[in-house]
Amino acid sequence: MGRTLVIGDIHGGLKALQQVLERADVRENDQLIFLGDYVDGWSESSQVIRFLIELSEKQDCIFIKGNHDAWTEDWLNSGNEPDVWLFNGGKSTVESYAGYSPEDRNIHLEFFQRMKNYYIDEQNYLFIHAGYSSMHGPEKEVYSSNYRWDRTLWETAVAMDKKLEKNSELYPKRLLLYKEIFIGHTPTLHIGSKTPVNKANIWNLDTGAAFTGALSIMDIDTKEFWQSDVLPSLYPNENGRNG
Repeated sequence: MGRTLVIGDIHGGLKALQQVLERADVRENDQLIFLGDYVDGWSESSQVIRFLIELSEKQDCIFIKGNHDAWTEDWLNSGNEPDVWLFNGGKSTVESYAGYSPEDRNIHLEFFQRMKNYYIDEQNYLFIHAGYSSMHGPEKEVYSSNYRWDRTLWETAVAMDKKLEKNSELYPKRLLLYKEIFIGHTPTLHIGSKTPVNKANIWNLDTGAAFTGALSIMDIDTKEFWQSDVLPSLYPNENGRNG
């Protein structure tokens, strides 16, 4: 049996993705779980998707859908270009698809459509892009957009008293549903960390690759992790999502 490795938000940084897969010495018997936001940021969004499609043909891969992926899926499907998306990295994604044939765009659209909202493994580990608000878990979520947008789950874990025991009446019920939860979406840079952060039973793998941080990949069992170079050094003539 190989390892199970989880990968944070990529945001168009193909060079970073290739670096972390090499630095983690990924083998064909390793399972890869991607937490979403493959696009919007650096200049290689469409190239990231093409790379992942090819990777999934030779590797066991699970792809979770992020909010940026939902935006790009909608654009590929309908041509919609909301200003909020273009401002938050969508412009670079649109530009990266210049020259693609309708057939190739459709292959990418189908890839986005196959992505999962979340994944629960045999160890009762949950993998989800952002979070969920339901006390009964993502299966009972009223608004599916919460899978890709919710920050309350992470904010709850960050704000918790570290001395709080799991059998306490005050312990958040949402966190008791899973052995561990792996998320992206909210950069750890916001709380001053350049590496994956563990709060309560949540691991946050978004180490700010869209901005000034690196891309991270982690072994879910050992918690060993590897990182790319920081993205601005890999794309020195670009801004990513840094304004």
